[in-house]
Amino acid sequence: MPATWDILKILSEPTRVRLLALLQREELAVAEMQDILGMAQSRISSQLAILRQAGLVEDRREGKKSYYSHIPQRDAAQRALILSACTAAAADPALANDRENLNRILARRRQQSESYFNLIAGKLGKNHCPGRSWEAIGHLALRLVPAITIADLGAGEGLVSQLLARRAKRVWCIDNSPRMVEVGAELAERNGLANLTYKLGDIEAVPLPDASVDLAILSQALHHAQHPQKAVDEAYRILRPGGRLLVLDLKAHAFEKARELYSDIWLGFQENQLHGYLKKAGFQQVEVSTVAREPMEPHFETLLASGTKA
Repeated sequence: MPATWDILKILSEPTRVRLLALLQREELAVAEMQDILGMAQSRISSQLAILRQAGLVEDRREGKKSYYSHIPQRDAAQRALILSACTAAAADPALANDRENLNRILARRRQQSESYFNLIAGKLGKNHCPGRSWEAIGHLALRLVPAITIADLGAGEGLVSQLLARRAKRVWCIDNSPRMVEVGAELAERNGLANLTYKLGDIEAVPLPDASVDLAILSQALHHAQHPQKAVDEAYRILRPGGRLLVLDLKAHAFEKARELYSDIWLGFQENQLHGYLKKAGFQQVEVSTVAREPMEPHFETLLASGTKA
């Protein structure tokens, strides 16, 4: 920490006071300070070096730019001394001009950001955006999962369940493939997910007690059911009052090869079909909507349906 006399020496140079007054308001790049003060970079950099050595400012690198910010002094007397110097000089025309130029720089920053987002409005999801991926968004959404009991019906290896189990109280994975159950259980053990349990069973006869789960999921499983209505009825049975069902499945399509390629029984569903299944089972607050469309042929579309057990 510099001595009080050293602070007084530093404050005896007007440029350093002007820099401190600016940096108390905003972190600034060297080029921005040049623009505000109307000085050469060498002069500004030399004064910043003195302030940094005294521990009054700090810098950080971001790409090719250096940004400086003010460091509040821990010593109350020194802090008051710096504030007094900046306050006393505030009426000086040079500092008044600095404030105007700083406002202009900050307005320019906002305008650049606004111009960019105005330009990409309506295109944000169509081009690459660094850091913005469905995987990242999925992890964000998973942080919202409360400590509830979940049944993943027709879970397969349990990709969704492996993620949900990190937040949920308990997750049951139900699948009619012994090999899928075996692989999923191995994954759960490898990942240390003691609250994730795989059970061999059919989604039309779920091996779980009545009113035993808070959330039931049928993710791309319903089009493999022999009787979709029975699967939805079973989801209703195992849900507690107030529990929810989420169905993610294909929208009706005409790609017949799906029966051979993916062992699909149903070529997707119409929105009113899914709505009807949930209403007939007894669900309230039923909603069905198209949430995705694949860009490649045959342009599969995905429906999301939800309902609440009264």
